[in-house]
Amino acid sequence: MIVESTPVTVRRVMGTESEFGISQPGRPHANPMRDSARVVDAYAAPLGLKSAQAFWDFASESPLADARGFLMSEAHADLTQLTHLPEMQPDAQYLANVVLPNGARYYVDHAHPEYSSPEVMTPREAIVWDRAGDRIAEASVRALSGTREPVSLYKNNTDSKGASYGTHENYIVSRETDFDDIAAGLLPFFATRQVLCGAGRVGIGRSAEAAGYQISSRADFFEEQVGLETTLRRPIVNTRDEPHADAHRWRRLHVIIGDATLAEPAMLVKMGTTSLVLGLIESGRCPRLELADPVAALQTVSHDLTLSARLPLADGGSLTALEIQRLYLDAAREAAGESPDADTAEVLAEWERFLTGLETDPMSLAADIDWVAKLALLEGFRARGLDWDDPKLHLIDVQYSDVRREKGLFHKLESAGRIRRLTSDAEVDAAVERAPESTRAHVRGGAARRFPTQVAAASWDSVVLERGDGRLVRIPLRSPHVLTREAVGDIVDAAATADEFADRLAELAGRGD
Repeated sequence: MIVESTPVTVRRVMGTESEFGISQPGRPHANPMRDSARVVDAYAAPLGLKSAQAFWDFASESPLADARGFLMSEAHADLTQLTHLPEMQPDAQYLANVVLPNGARYYVDHAHPEYSSPEVMTPREAIVWDRAGDRIAEASVRALSGTREPVSLYKNNTDSKGASYGTHENYIVSRETDFDDIAAGLLPFFATRQVLCGAGRVGIGRSAEAAGYQISSRADFFEEQVGLETTLRRPIVNTRDEPHADAHRWRRLHVIIGDATLAEPAMLVKMGTTSLVLGLIESGRCPRLELADPVAALQTVSHDLTLSARLPLADGGSLTALEIQRLYLDAAREAAGESPDADTAEVLAEWERFLTGLETDPMSLAADIDWVAKLALLEGFRARGLDWDDPKLHLIDVQYSDVRREKGLFHKLESAGRIRRLTSDAEVDAAVERAPESTRAHVRGGAARRFPTQVAAASWDSVVLERGDGRLVRIPLRSPHVLTREAVGDIVDAAATADEFADRLAELAGRGD
């Protein structure tokens, strides 16, 4: 547990998950699960990677464990929650799964191809390996472009016809921190964080039944404050207690409230501010405020482009979204101390810059935040006489998130210098091929890169290799902080065979941190 005198930092194990919107041009009734499996296979097969439902090791999966201290029974769970029982899912034959050379998981989840990034330690790393997933999705589209059934992929969160799909974040937090404290600290933050990193959306309501534009693409789909579900009765704070690590020491906070962030400055702020707020909660320094109705506040903020709506508090007062974010920023700045590390200092400075820009002129952040960039683009078309309910504006909204760099409007804006970039092509290309060195992903990705045909199974916390004599050996990865590049040295690249790789890691893997 972080003690109160310890400086708060953005550095912690974190990662992202992106479900991509999928369509087959000219065939609106094509089976999305089948096409999602084709997407995964199109990328995995040329690399010699196994892509099958049986490949992923579900032994440590526990999607029905609730952080509030109970286990939901399978009988009471919705079918979509039983992700640890893939054989029970519709069209189970299409549930492709693969671990990539960069340590990520690429698979079919609820009729969407999903890229789950490898674990990283900083917001900057999160941007790089998240963007690597966008490149992998783009490569999949290109691999299918010459077939009879090409597909399109979109990094967005809704089809504007009533369906929403997720862009999730994951953060390791101390098991010593009471989950009620985590939820209480996060509800006001998450209800208002969208002003910093919302993706923007044409249409109000789940099916865009009302004309207009809003800050978040996901806000209209949330119904609960706290809960276990992810695809129905969506909660602002998800309680899934599935740490993928030593459960006695760690929780994995599974964040489902976020939008698909494309603009890299917004991504930095999204991941960095959330990590800082978790540090505030862990150390007992989080602002103490309670919204009267967090779900209503979430949707009020999303629908209020003036950023001036006052959100009722439980004590009878009220604050705007920007005022609430200021409270968190001030607390984080104080808790970070006079000499924060470089990663923390960068996030604090950007958080301040974002809030100042939003307070004075939101459009000044069109190079930084997706909802502002998209709004600026759409207003240019509206100036030509288009109303918010014009189908052309909905089409522009979708086209903004096309993963192809020559098609996606986000990519065109970024290439033209109208959206600021923090990474380089070289960094992202390298992250497609190799895992981060700062976490256990170094070993998982190294196994898939060096010995793809001998990886018999994998999960976040283990890799199973097939030895030369046919025997299987499991390499445990119970701690995200162990088996980093610094810890294992040259083992990943120097091992000549899978047997040598497993033998040299066996002793190291069993050590704690």
